[in-house]
Amino acid sequence: MDKGSKIPLYLQLMDKLIMKIEQQDYEEHEKLPSEREFCEIYGLSRITVRQALQELTLEGYIYKLHGKGTFVAPKTINQHLVKLYSFTEEMKKMGKVPTTRVLEFNEIVADERLATNMNLKPFDEVFQVIRLRLANDEPLMYEASFLPKKVFPGLTEQDFVERPMYEIFFQDYQVSVTKAVEKFSAISVRDAEAKHLKMAVHQPGMLIKRNAYHNDILIEYTISVVRGDKFDYTVELS
Repeated sequence: MDKGSKIPLYLQLMDKLIMKIEQQDYEEHEKLPSEREFCEIYGLSRITVRQALQELTLEGYIYKLHGKGTFVAPKTINQHLVKLYSFTEEMKKMGKVPTTRVLEFNEIVADERLATNMNLKPFDEVFQVIRLRLANDEPLMYEASFLPKKVFPGLTEQDFVERPMYEIFFQDYQVSVTKAVEKFSAISVRDAEAKHLKMAVHQPGMLIKRNAYHNDILIEYTISVVRGDKFDYTVELS
């Protein structure tokens, strides 16, 4: 540490720890030295070390577990929200191997709430597909999709086991997504999703509701629960 520099000591410590994390000297989920140990290693005060660790927590480099210590946070997947995207294609671009597990496939009738969300009439038939989306065998998203049967009359569970959803739409029905509207909100993950995503109940997550259209026809309503420790989103404004 350069104590004669105009750069505050806590920022110097942050830079040093970020470099160690990026070089994988400290690996994901590895426990870091304690505040006292950092003080001894770098010859700094407890206040300086604490400020550096607080800032690193805010920036997502580390996380704390009560009574256990401070750990290196896993790298997040950054999703740029400037155009239509699919989970499968985005993971491939990042060099990851995407897979999907079909947890449930049901044919249901739309209740009033679902019918309103999908621009349908109550009791219209809908396919419900619940899937777990993974990258490199790591669970990232728990999705419940609702698809109007009148648009996709012959869908089967095996279709979703074998192919990505948008590929099914295009190849079997000549239907493509021309527009999508997504709404984001922060949530505490419930037990139902937590066990599939390998998260603790009430851990922070992101809820995404997607309405996808082919021209003016709504063809998909999907509710996704996304791991808050694995994704961040960038919105480009112009």
